[in-house]
Amino acid sequence: MKLYLFTVVLAFLIAVVCAAPPTSDRSVIVSYPNDTPASVMTQAKKAITDAGGIITHEYKLIKAFAAKAPAAVFDTVESMSTKYNAFIEDDEVVGINFGGNDIGDN
Repeated sequence: MKLYLFTVVLAFLIAVVCAAPPTSDRSVIVSYPNDTPASVMTQAKKAITDAGGIITHEYKLIKAFAAKAPAAVFDTVESMSTKYNAFIEDDEVVGINFGGNDIGDN
């Protein structure tokens, strides 16, 4: 009886843990116009880290950085500056389609 009860409780706990909602962290690239002051970007990065996010990469050739943080903080970052608008896009892997649906295929 004890083994049966232990098995039922263990199965219940496994089901609860597996059914937990995934985290709402989002990986994005945040870019700004070239004339954006460094203070605007610093303010945006601080808002992301204050919300529990991390800056995963800082780009040098363009005014941009990659970050992973809760999705809600990116709405805040977008509304921080009206003069220097942040462009926020998902950080995704880009590839080439090698299938038969390319332009020029007959």
